[in-house]
Amino acid sequence: MTGPSASPDETREPKAAIRTHALDLGFDAVGFAEAEMHEAAQVGLLSYIDRGYHGDMGWLADTAERRRHPRALWGEARSVVVLALNYGPGRDPLAMLDRPERGTISVYAQNRDYHDLVKKRLKHLARWMAQELGAQVKVFVDTAPVMEKPLAQRAGLGWQGKHTNLLARDWGNWLFLGEVFTDLDLAPDASETDHCGSCRACLDACPTNAFPAPYQLDARRCISYLTIEHKGPIPREFRAAMGNRIYGCDDCLAVCPWNKFAQRSAETAFHPRLELTAPRLADLVGLDDAGFRQVFTASPIKRLGRDRLVRNVLVAIGNSGDPDFLPLVRARLDDHAGVVRAMAVWALARVASAETLHAEAAARRPVEADGDVLAEWAAELDTPQPDSPPASESAPSADSGRRQR
Repeated sequence: MTGPSASPDETREPKAAIRTHALDLGFDAVGFAEAEMHEAAQVGLLSYIDRGYHGDMGWLADTAERRRHPRALWGEARSVVVLALNYGPGRDPLAMLDRPERGTISVYAQNRDYHDLVKKRLKHLARWMAQELGAQVKVFVDTAPVMEKPLAQRAGLGWQGKHTNLLARDWGNWLFLGEVFTDLDLAPDASETDHCGSCRACLDACPTNAFPAPYQLDARRCISYLTIEHKGPIPREFRAAMGNRIYGCDDCLAVCPWNKFAQRSAETAFHPRLELTAPRLADLVGLDDAGFRQVFTASPIKRLGRDRLVRNVLVAIGNSGDPDFLPLVRARLDDHAGVVRAMAVWALARVASAETLHAEAAARRPVEADGDVLAEWAAELDTPQPDSPPASESAPSADSGRRQR
């Protein structure tokens, strides 16, 4: 893990000095590994891609060779300093799942984009290493083709759990990672071992059964992937399971028993902004591009783009089953983005009466050119649906819009 603070004598050693300076900069955990990737991680990456588990993330396949070999990124690298920042939440990340009129946003995205803060501190550390130790250095966060989690495990920061994420005995499941590659030959720390045992809480908590087996994730079934990386309409089989999750999913992280040792992040930049803790779906579904950029400035959600966020919001509105959303959904039937119109059709079928659904279809279906939107109209009107819309637009029953998680 981070180890004790170095004494004045120890700070003459490069490794101890780096650790001390990194902690002084505000990193919560520091570890050291060789700039090599063990064979099991390489084989696992190739198997993941061969099975198609990466879905639309073609960049994973495109950069597989560089990911497998850290020195392919920089041939001079001898060691990797792996650093972590705790973003532990101060409240239950799943508490808002029972509020269908609100959206649930993953903990990591409820304030500033962590890439900016992590990279800034990495650059400070790298600059210090160059000036004080004469080191050549390069810094990376998770936008670069680095297999961060296996490196972090080799550096002793934690281990990859059955949900494939990194978890640590001191911090639970809530760590951001970054790396400094260096030409310094630094002794590696002892690798962390797996402490999951027979527990399968994360596997059983997944709303979409995205884990084919322990330590394997099929991203194509993962709500985080579907709401963030996937560009088209949300596949029908996963919409009900999304509930009100509009950006990411924390279920598998939040239920881990190791979180009993987690601590709330001391970094104020990671404390949730009020408007992103439990945003009203009604406030989000009508956002235009300018409004979207204003609300999500400096947030990782900004990279998602307005159209995909509104797509996700419409799925959550459909899952609410609340007819009060009808005017807002109707407005999105004329949206400029096909992916938004498609999800508006699905939501309409769940908040409107059959009479209203058919009336809207009669007005819009003949002039619609987008294939995905036409497919949604056809699915709602031409084939029986197992989750049929309410019979009327009166107030729904207490559980009419709920879906099983």
